Amino acid sequence: MTQWTADLIPSQRGRSAVVTGTGGLGYEDTLALARAGANVVIAGRNPRKGAEAVAAIAQAVPGAQVRFGAVDLADLASIAAFAERLAQEQDRLDILINNAGVMTPPKRQETRDGFELQFGTNYLGHFALTAHLLPLLKKGRDPRVVNVGSVAARGGAIHFDDLQAERSYKPFPVYCQSKLACIMFAFEFSRRSKAAGWGVAGIAAHPGVTRTDLIANGAGWSSWPGRARRYLPFLYQPVWQGALPTLFAATDPAARDGAHYGPDRLWGTRGYPTEEAPPPQALDTAVAIRLWETSEHLAHVRFG
Repeated sequence: MTQWTADLIPSQRGRSAVVTGTGGLGYEDTLALARAGANVVIAGRNPRKGAEAVAAIAQAVPGAQVRFGAVDLADLASIAAFAERLAQEQDRLDILINNAGVMTPPKRQETRDGFELQFGTNYLGHFALTAHLLPLLKKGRDPRVVNVGSVAARGGAIHFDDLQAERSYKPFPVYCQSKLACIMFAFEFSRRSKAAGWGVAGIAAHPGVTRTDLIANGAGWSSWPGRARRYLPFLYQPVWQGALPTLFAATDPAARDGAHYGPDRLWGTRGYPTEEAPPPQALDTAVAIRLWETSEHLAHVRFG
């Protein structure tokens, strides 16, 4: 693959997208899609940050079709309400980018519904959101669901015996589990879509090691990842570049349903989009099926 950039995004005029996360990668995804002509909802839980993102994009892209959508991915009722509002505002959805997340809060926290915060927000909230938006996606044109994983997923495992980290909470392994779950969800979604004829692609992507505020908003600046982010900036690539694998997966005709994309250099930590092998454990279909069925039960949703 050549050095693919956002300038190569095909025209998205007439297409609609939802991107979760109002800062960092979510902002860059929305900005690029708006520049390509898409009608984009940038979704998050903070209306002030959402308004600031919309205003900044409107200034950068005159005539941009972008609006804020209020949704708290740590609240299943909020997710259902967001999807219901969206269904009243539009009759189809072409792109869903499941991007928003939290990373390594030092102490165990819970979502509104009692799930461990990282698992509940990064993975289960997006699982529920995708289920609620599936009717709109099935009406889309070349519809795609892109789940944003992480290089951290390489060290992840799905611990069914302690899925909510109630017995043992270690911030980074729990984060790794949540991101591995996101990738497995993309692959299982792809398989089920093909089997059931939904006509919606499921693709996984990750940003490598990118300079966002995810660490500061989770582990905090005083943590070792926070200090590395602050004092060793050369370790991190810029956010616009970290967004490229996700944007490729969401828009490029060459992106494959069921594939996994990330940066092409330094073991997937930086560079330009390329298809790469996912973590081997992400290919365990038995675990993926069990995770899917468990998630439907926990999130009170059904697909199809």
